[in-house]
Formats: sequence, structure tokens, C-alpha cells
Amino acid sequence: MEAAVPTVPPPPAAPALSSPNGLPQGVREGNEQLVQLTAAAGAKVATLSAREGQGEFLRVAITGGGCNGLSYKMKFAPTPKRGDILVRTGGARVIVDSKSALYLKGTHLDYSDAMVAGGFKFSNPNAKASCSCGESFSV
Repeated sequence: MEAAVPTVPPPPAAPALSSPNGLPQGVREGNEQLVQLTAAAGAKVATLSAREGQGEFLRVAITGGGCNGLSYKMKFAPTPKRGDILVRTGGARVIVDSKSALYLKGTHLDYSDAMVAGGFKFSNPNAKASCSCGESFSV
């Protein structure tokens, strides 16, 4: 008697494309006036994306929390979602949800590999105050 072979569900369908630029339906193309990565930040994003294998898009979001009320979150995503804004900057593809875009407009993201105070650094013109670690801010 043969053992039953479990079936694997098929992968989810790719999002429907809505335009010749290849963006999923409901995703808008933005520009560097929303968020801009330096060449150093873009290079580090490319390195991390290849190493982690979680997706080719860097999602930058603002969430509640941190010592000043709002904090930056970054993670990789395989595709943008409906309502996202895609910005091609610094050799990377950055996606931002429309709510976070309100807080990020004009933000520059840099990267330093310095041993002291290295890493990603946000420069956000909307922040009225930020903590010393640079990971949270208030408006």
C-alpha cells in the first residue's frame, strides 16, 4: 500500500499589471521628492537584499512608538501593495505606503559603515525632534 503524497498549494498569483511600466495595479510611481537614498545607502540596500532574499523592494514605513512617538521601519518586500508609492532612487526600489508618505516627504536616507555611529541615517525635514539614536522622531 502506497502512502499518500501531500499536495502543495500553488503559489499565489502575481498581481495584475496595470500599466506599461510594470507596476501592480493600484501602485503609483513617485520621485525623490518623497524619499531619496544616497549612492551608499542604495549600495547597502542591494547587498542586504541579495543576502536576505526577502524581496527586491525596500519598504520604508512610519509606525507609532519609539522615544519620540514615531519610528522608522525598514524591511524587504517581494512586491509593492495596492496604495503603495514606488520610488526608484540610489539604485534601489523603495516602496512607501500612502500614510507613511505624509511623514517621509523630503526624507534623505544615507548609509555609513563607520565603526562608531555607522548604519542607516534618516534626515527628515518634517521631524521637529528626534532621539539621539535617530530611530524615532516627532512632528
